[in-house]
Order: sequence, then C-alpha cells, then structure tokens
Amino acid sequence: MLTHTPDHAPSYYAATRNQSLKLPALEGDVQVDVCIVGGGFTGLNTAIELRQRGLSVALVEAHQIGWGASGRNGGQLIRGVGHDLDQFEKTIGREGVRDLKRMGIEAVQIVRERVEAFSIDCDLTWGYCDLANKPAHLDQFRADRDELLELGYPHELKMVESGQMHSVVGSDCYVGGMTDAGSGHLHPLNLALGEAKAALELGAQLFEHSYVTQIDFGPVVTVHAARGRVRAGQLVIGCNAYIGSLHHQLSGTVIPAGSYVIATEPLGEERAARLIPQNMAMCDQRVALDYYRLSADKRLLFGGACHYSGRDPADIEAYMRPKMLRVFPELADVRVEYQWGGMIGIGANRLPQIGRLPEHSNVFYSQAYSGHGVNATHLAARILAEAITGQASRGFELFSRVPHMHFPGGQRLRAPLLAMGMAWQQLKEIL
Repeated sequence: MLTHTPDHAPSYYAATRNQSLKLPALEGDVQVDVCIVGGGFTGLNTAIELRQRGLSVALVEAHQIGWGASGRNGGQLIRGVGHDLDQFEKTIGREGVRDLKRMGIEAVQIVRERVEAFSIDCDLTWGYCDLANKPAHLDQFRADRDELLELGYPHELKMVESGQMHSVVGSDCYVGGMTDAGSGHLHPLNLALGEAKAALELGAQLFEHSYVTQIDFGPVVTVHAARGRVRAGQLVIGCNAYIGSLHHQLSGTVIPAGSYVIATEPLGEERAARLIPQNMAMCDQRVALDYYRLSADKRLLFGGACHYSGRDPADIEAYMRPKMLRVFPELADVRVEYQWGGMIGIGANRLPQIGRLPEHSNVFYSQAYSGHGVNATHLAARILAEAITGQASRGFELFSRVPHMHFPGGQRLRAPLLAMGMAWQQLKEIL
C-alpha cells in the first residue's frame, strides 16, 4: 500500500526534495530532558522550540523525517485551527473561543517566521482562495471575513463574486469565493527537512528508522527501539494518524482518514496561468473536498477524496483524475506523473488534541489536526514547549479543557462506522 511503505511515498515531493539528511538509527542508551516520538511537523517543531528554551532533546522516528502526513500533504498553509470553534463556547467560554481563533492566525505566522529564521527553501507562496460550491457558502465567507477583521487579521480578505471567478480559477464549478493574502502554499517535505536541519543545528538529536517497541512510563520515561533506548524526564507523543497501537488511549480519539493527490506533468506558464491566474492555493467546501494548487514548476497538484475505509484505491490516478477533470476539463490531454496518498488524523469534534496524559503528568501529546496540520502542528509545538518548560500557556490550558470522544468499535469497526457518517454528510449536501 502506498501509505505504508518504509520509504517516502512516491510523491512529487519526494522526487523534488532539496536535501537528504541520512540520519542514524537509535543505538545504545541516550539520556535527555525530553524524548519526542514522531518525526513530522509536530515533533520537529517541538524539538526546535525546546532547544531554543535550553532543554536537551532526542527525537525518534519509525521511518524517515516527514514520512507521514507532514511530507505528503497538499501543501496548503491556511489560517485557522479546528472547525466550528463556536461549538466549544460552553466549555471554554466566549473569550476562550476568540483566543482559539486568534491562535489560528498566529499558527500561520509561526510557519512564516520559521521559514525566514532558518532560510528554509520550501517554495513558500502567499495567496489562497476559499471556493463556494453554493450561495450559502458565500454568506459564510462574508461572516468569516467580518469576524477575522474584528479579530485584527492583518492580511487582505477579498470577496470574489461569480462573474469574477475566472480572475482566480479557470473553472466554472464555483459560484464565488474569498481570497486571503495571509494564507498560501508550500513544498511540505522540504519544509520538514529544513526544520529537521534547523533542529540539528540547535543541538537536538534526531533518529530515523527507529520504530518504538515499548514505552516504560514513570518519573523517568524510557522509550525502547530495536537497538537502543532513550531515557527522559518528559515525553512528547506526536504520531497523529500513524499512532497505531503505541498508546491505546490516544489512538482511540483519532481516526486515520485517507487523502490522495495527483500531480500532472509541467503545464507551462501560459496554461498554468489559465488554471490559477494568481497562483493561489484552492479549496472547496464539500465534505469530500477538492484542494489544489500549482507547484513551483507549474504542475497542477490536485488532492482530496477524504475517506475512512482504511484502504488505498488500487489506482489513485484513476480515482482522482475524474475529480480533476470535473474542475478542469481542458486537462483531458495532460499526463499525470505522480500519484500518492496518506493518512490525516481526525477527531470527532475536529479540534486538535493537545494535552498531557492524566495518569502520567510528564507525558504530553498533540494530534488530530483534521486537515489543518501544516499550521496547527507549528502552533501545537509552541504550546507544548511552553507547557513543558513551565511557561504560562493560555493555549495549553484551553486545548486541555476540551474533552474528546473515544471512537466506538475498536480498530475494526471504527472506520466503517465513520465511513457511514461521512456518506450521510455527503448526502445532506445534495438534499
């Protein structure tokens, strides 16, 4: 299966990565202040934040840095954390909800600052458009715009009416949109590799191909791999959709959902400009959403089809190409050169799960970014580092107060039950 190979998925990103770190496997005994399990954006940025605060860090990754969703996602960097944050007002209060919304703005800024501070070459490009599939979506965009401006959003937000849509996307599928100059897109694997290099330069120890076989909890946590172990005063678990059986409590509150991407051959400047004239990232509003953008070499990267079956399509191109052609019929003659998939982590309430284990006060975690992982991981890393180092953290306090449902049915029944729920949501879109 494409999502579970020991090497990187056969993606456009893997083919165009700009460095290869070749990190060692964990061997022997290592002792540090904090051990991190997971070499994606959560783990890498927590390592950076902790080293900047003076703590010693060892990060253990089962495969390669950026192997999971961090290195194979759609590359969209979009404001916001969570979905429908107003649902949490009864739990954290109105001001708490407003704080979460401000953090959704801050999260993108953290990525911006990280790229600038370490001169990370990851094709970071600003500009994003929310695409309206029906008029009601435009009403929601206007409400979102007004609220963001009231919160002090510093970037331009512009409504795009139906007759203007070809100025942002060469498709007749949409009734309007809203552009956002403060969101954008990037090469996610090159971002992850750049952040890994930054963590190494700051003095963190990073280990690849070191599958964690056991964790011994206690005042000193011991993390075991095949040929070595890490002892640490504190532990961070940042595995998200790929947590598996590492910790049953955490795996029970996140469901892996498949998402898939195809990349065309290079389209050339003229054709690419007809499809996406302002080189923005795009995302529609359906449950099984489409998201797409241009790469730096003018390919169309087209993704979506979020589902919970637990099985990859036998042929991702055959699965995704009709979706691409529905939006861009003119690409019928274009070759698809890359196809890949991966799992994103989704929680029942679509809010990132950030906290510490109640039975082990020195064990922290973050997961379930529900499609906003590029920015939310960076925010989570800062929140975790603040909590671990004893800094006052309004973010950690807020996220920790929100309860998260444990999915019923265990590993076998969880995916079919959620697939049924998703099918119902899709049916409601057309009723």
